[in-house]
Amino acid sequence: MARTKEFDPDAALRAALELFWRRGYEATSMADLVGHLGIGRASIYATFGNKHELYLKALERYEQGLLPDLLTELARPGPALPGVRSLVRRYAAEAAAEELRERGCFVTNTAAELAPHDPVAARRVERNWDQLETVLHSTLARARAQGELPAGRDPLTLARMLLVLLQGLRVVGKASPDPARVRDAAEQALALLD
Repeated sequence: MARTKEFDPDAALRAALELFWRRGYEATSMADLVGHLGIGRASIYATFGNKHELYLKALERYEQGLLPDLLTELARPGPALPGVRSLVRRYAAEAAAEELRERGCFVTNTAAELAPHDPVAARRVERNWDQLETVLHSTLARARAQGELPAGRDPLTLARMLLVLLQGLRVVGKASPDPARVRDAAEQALALLD
């Protein structure tokens, strides 16, 4: 007879995400995970796999909360550029917010910590960035079609610039105590949309 799980796997995954997000992959040991999740090492392995597999599942959980919000914000009917401006300003505000500075963005953290030497993590980061670039490109193409962007502006190039800016805001915001640095950069980038 199969034993039933004595813990909620979804709650355990959320707890692992929180710990990895706060501490990073390398600084989080299996002992840390056992203590933070409140479940045994064998249960972690049986449910999630090894530490690396658990990290990737936590990254996937994090990503699931990002794209739907982004699509909702950028797919509103009517003018497209206000949604793009709002998104960039939101990233800048989050990057400058004291309570969010320590954690940063889990995808960006993964890009900096794991992607240079972990091909699986690198593919996951690249997939996330491809999705963000695609959404931005689509929104900016709609903005150009609606006459909000000059005809000479390339929506794909602008989307790529914004992707790099958004990721850069996350990195600089995490490391810099000066919130004006990210806000000024965001506003300067938005000026390119005029």
